[in-house]
Amino acid sequence: MKTLTRKQEIVATASKLFKEKGYNAVSMRDIAQAMGIKAASLYNHISGKQEILSTLILEVAIEFTNGMQTVLAEESSPVQQIERIIEMHIDITVNYSEGLAALNNDWMHLENDELRSFIRMREDYEENFRQIIKRGIAAGEIQARQPEVILFSILSTLRTLYLWYQKRGKLDVNVLKQDMVAVFLHGIVNKL
Repeated sequence: MKTLTRKQEIVATASKLFKEKGYNAVSMRDIAQAMGIKAASLYNHISGKQEILSTLILEVAIEFTNGMQTVLAEESSPVQQIERIIEMHIDITVNYSEGLAALNNDWMHLENDELRSFIRMREDYEENFRQIIKRGIAAGEIQARQPEVILFSILSTLRTLYLWYQKRGKLDVNVLKQDMVAVFLHGIVNKL
């Protein structure tokens, strides 16, 4: 098992507290108390809550950005790319649950360059996804529906998956991927 640096321990502890209480409700003193150390000791490793938040959120945002770039680089159909994006979201949900909570709930507390960087990554990600959907519609692989509705439907579910997943216990990730891809791409109605 990999040993965490003190900064990684601080970020991991803070991320759990942010997920439970929200960024604004957590103080550096709360983080120190959860770690069993004095608050002043935290500042030997990190500048403050803002650094913790940006580390946490940007790590997850970079995972999404890199994942999207990998999907775009593959020579596959739009439907196959959407399948890979759904699977990537599930993997990130499983591996970065606390970070995903901060990304979804606390991103607006980022400041300056970190905020601009996050917004740019999110906008680029959504635009890439939108273009995949449009290519799928143009190729006749996806029904001619409003791309924004498709994008919203998929992303709104995937962005909140971490909430649902933690309440359901540990479902088999492969079954979850298979079923979510099937529901998103084939719907729930049996063909008559």
